[in-house]
Amino acid sequence: MRRLVLASLCLFAVSGASFSQAHARGATPAAVEDLDPLTMLFGGGAATPAPNGPDGRPQAVAIPREIVAFDGYAPGTVVINTSERRLYYVLGNGQAVRYGVGVGRPGFEWSGVRSIASKREWPDWTPPAQMLKRRPDLPRHMEGGLNNPLGARAMYLSGSLYRIHGSNEPETIGQAVSSGCIRMTNDDVVDLYNRVKIGTRVVVTR
Repeated sequence: MRRLVLASLCLFAVSGASFSQAHARGATPAAVEDLDPLTMLFGGGAATPAPNGPDGRPQAVAIPREIVAFDGYAPGTVVINTSERRLYYVLGNGQAVRYGVGVGRPGFEWSGVRSIASKREWPDWTPPAQMLKRRPDLPRHMEGGLNNPLGARAMYLSGSLYRIHGSNEPETIGQAVSSGCIRMTNDDVVDLYNRVKIGTRVVVTR
């Protein structure tokens, strides 16, 4: 009996060591391999995300979407606090849905009041002339899809070139890296997209 227990313990130790070595090498657990492409790209849905996404970038640690105390604005208003790197969709009754966002990098910060002028699902991307001047390596046009930097949804802000949009770089959420647009995870941008309407007021603060 003692020999059987010792053998079992040795087998457990060897298995644990093998798993640790595989994990250290960045092996993807089978459960993660079964995830759909959106989950693989943007995280969520797995108790233990893969160390790296299919494009080789580290998987994002999602900023949780949650209901929080928030007042001072009419229900239905979108409030973006760029220094906090959070977006609030005001529900009313002193509450709002809070999302993590990526915002403009230094030199591209802005604030003001806009409205949602249009909405697009899986939008195409045509970099504006100003961006192409800074980055002539960018494509002149890219059709919507998983590789498109605008992600799953885009909400275009009136009187500006800015958008609230999804992202194929979820690791940038919570960072100041964009050219002024507000980035969200694809999961969050779909949620917000379904809540807002054309004409929704958007307040951006710094």
